[in-house]
Amino acid sequence: MGKLDVRLNASALAQSYEDKGRGYFDGADADIVDRLPQSRDARILEIGCARGGTGELALARGKCRDYVGVELHEPSAMIARTRLSEVITGDVETMALPFEEEAFDVVVVSEVFEHLTDPWRALEKIARHLKPGGRLFASSPNVSHYRVIAQLLSGEWRLTERGVMDRTHLRWFTPRSYAEMVEAAGFDVEEIGPLTPPARRVRLINAATGGRFRHLFWVQINLSARKR
Repeated sequence: MGKLDVRLNASALAQSYEDKGRGYFDGADADIVDRLPQSRDARILEIGCARGGTGELALARGKCRDYVGVELHEPSAMIARTRLSEVITGDVETMALPFEEEAFDVVVVSEVFEHLTDPWRALEKIARHLKPGGRLFASSPNVSHYRVIAQLLSGEWRLTERGVMDRTHLRWFTPRSYAEMVEAAGFDVEEIGPLTPPARRVRLINAATGGRFRHLFWVQINLSARKR
């Protein structure tokens, strides 16, 4: 895909977000904030910060000194600027990130990679702005969830407005392929699992099958990694 195609795709993607309801951009990802190191001197970069809810919570909990966001959707970025230290509007795939290399202690990329044309190259680009030993926290939908597999077995591939089958998704990941992308960009994966703890029924199934099929019950892939 050429540069013109990527620019056109970014423009179409930005326009598609105009059809999303307000709730799509609201809220804070408390699960990620809980996992952030406690450091009042840290600088955190979030790609796809939406309205800034996650960063606002991180600042309020003393997880960092500065929380900087990059957001494609300008109406959301305008709100985020009232909550975060700095917000840049643009497409992470095509823009030159206006930060020094190794400027951040933590990078957060939540529900973003599935929307990109080339998430592998984008992650390599983002990683340049993270310090050696810095942490990456990322999450994306899991295409190997049993409901998606059931849909495929019935010969269907139905896109929706939200969730794993969101119609704005361009890429799809299993837990294994997600970890491989992160490792190829120069990270060591420290933890990978579901975004929320499994229900009792799922825990029983995992125990009975030795955990071989646990990925079938992850709606979201939640990953933390450290830059080599």
